[in-house]
Amino acid sequence: MLIDIDRIIDEKAGKKARRIPRFVRAYLKHIVHQDEINAFLQKEGERKGVEWVDDALEFLDMTLDVEGLENLPDDNARHFTFVSNHPLGGIDGIALGSILGHRYGGRIKYLVNDLLMNLPGLAPLCVPINKTGKQSRDFPAMVEAAFASDNHIIMFPAGLCSRRRGGVVRDLPWQKTFVTKSVATGRDIVPIRFEGENSPFFYHLANLSRLLGIRFNIAMLYLADEMFRNRGKCFKVRIGTPIPAASLDRSKTPRQWAAHIQNLVYSL
Repeated sequence: MLIDIDRIIDEKAGKKARRIPRFVRAYLKHIVHQDEINAFLQKEGERKGVEWVDDALEFLDMTLDVEGLENLPDDNARHFTFVSNHPLGGIDGIALGSILGHRYGGRIKYLVNDLLMNLPGLAPLCVPINKTGKQSRDFPAMVEAAFASDNHIIMFPAGLCSRRRGGVVRDLPWQKTFVTKSVATGRDIVPIRFEGENSPFFYHLANLSRLLGIRFNIAMLYLADEMFRNRGKCFKVRIGTPIPAASLDRSKTPRQWAAHIQNLVYSL
């Protein structure tokens, strides 16, 4: 299965898809690098999971400077929730999949945007999230199943790529789901900070869309382009000490705990 922008538009837009001009479709194919990504997917063939993630790192000529590997807990029949900031919206996810996938024998699952299910090599590691589409009714059950599984969970609790506000690149406020589900399933939480930034264009577009009140996440369309802009770079990853699920008591609300852990990540 290759990336097919025409198919994705038809599936997402339904009957409205025929109103989208050809030049718009051609531009979308360009900014998502459809031909380059498809060449990579064809070369990968049937490779999936962590092997695919490793190959993606090599394809992007990306290196990692990881601090705190000693903080990654042993399995010991326990399961963990790994939470990270989301500065890049693509490369950061690939990097964490490689680091944690090797550490835990491939037993990892991302909770991610359902568009990533169009990457066949990555799809086996994903729990697709789309709260507003056809899948919205199944979303709570899918999250419950993921946290009840034998897999370690990787989450970007902001739900979106970081934004630049007041000259500072930072996630939007973290959602509380990772707190409530980790407490309910006894999963300790491991905080991770990924350092990196997208282009000024990306942040200007995201902020302009917000000011204009555009509800569709236009900036998301450029994440693949941002990924290719970051080719050949080295990124620093800092892994913090695990936070016991039992410590997330009623002294704070789940939302307050989420904000506390977000601040902790940015202090790493």
